[in-house]
Amino acid sequence: MNYVKTADGTQLYCKQWGTGRPVILIHGWPLSADSWDDQALAIADAGYQAISYDRRGFGRSSQPWTGYDYDTLADDLAAVMAQTGAQDAVLVGFSMGGGEIARYMSRHGGKGVSKIALVSSVVPYMLKTEDNPKGTAMQVFEEMTVAMKEDRAKFFASFFKDFYGVGMVSHPTSEEVIQWSRSVAMQASLKATLASANSFTSTDFRPDLPYFTVPTLLIHGTNDKTVPIDASARAALAGIANSTLIEYDGAAHGLPATHKDQLSKDLLAFIAR
Repeated sequence: MNYVKTADGTQLYCKQWGTGRPVILIHGWPLSADSWDDQALAIADAGYQAISYDRRGFGRSSQPWTGYDYDTLADDLAAVMAQTGAQDAVLVGFSMGGGEIARYMSRHGGKGVSKIALVSSVVPYMLKTEDNPKGTAMQVFEEMTVAMKEDRAKFFASFFKDFYGVGMVSHPTSEEVIQWSRSVAMQASLKATLASANSFTSTDFRPDLPYFTVPTLLIHGTNDKTVPIDASARAALAGIANSTLIEYDGAAHGLPATHKDQLSKDLLAFIAR
């Protein structure tokens, strides 16, 4: 079991599979690095090194009281890159994980990064405001917070159905995947869960977009109800130079599970280009 130690002493659980050019996979809220396992295996089998880690407060990492703002999370990513020796790296961020990448690019000057992929990412800004009319209303996030404080396990039972696009007819993933996701989510501390949710809903990454100076791939489902595509990937496409968007028609949020083979194929094609 490998750990990376951050500037404030937090221990981040880190997995390194394979050898070769590093591909760093940053997981979404409220999961862990294991949510990337299908893609990590494909990346390692293709001759690259897949590096994934549990965000502070989640999975097997330490659960500190502080540090869930994106400046600190970007510094955590910098620690992972430094201590794994990652150079010429491809950064891949899912959902909340896209925010770490955006802030890393501005805060750390994109050091050691050659390409970026944002999958179902929260970048550039989730919150609905006068100058971001396609965002999500604050009331929605406030209701989420209340529900998590009242009964977090119950909240996740319904949350992951939308996350994976499960309905009366649509079943893009198994009930077992949903159960596993709920159990992983409950491993995180309540503090980390709430504070991280506040960070990804309220952080405006639009000022970070000019710092994306490397080829960037955006992948997003057109039926993503967790992070709607208009305020995220389509807006990011307009704001990030040298970016390309692949839309998965009718897909929901949890692409690493619901579209795992297609996602692995698209990521590997992008890495190889």
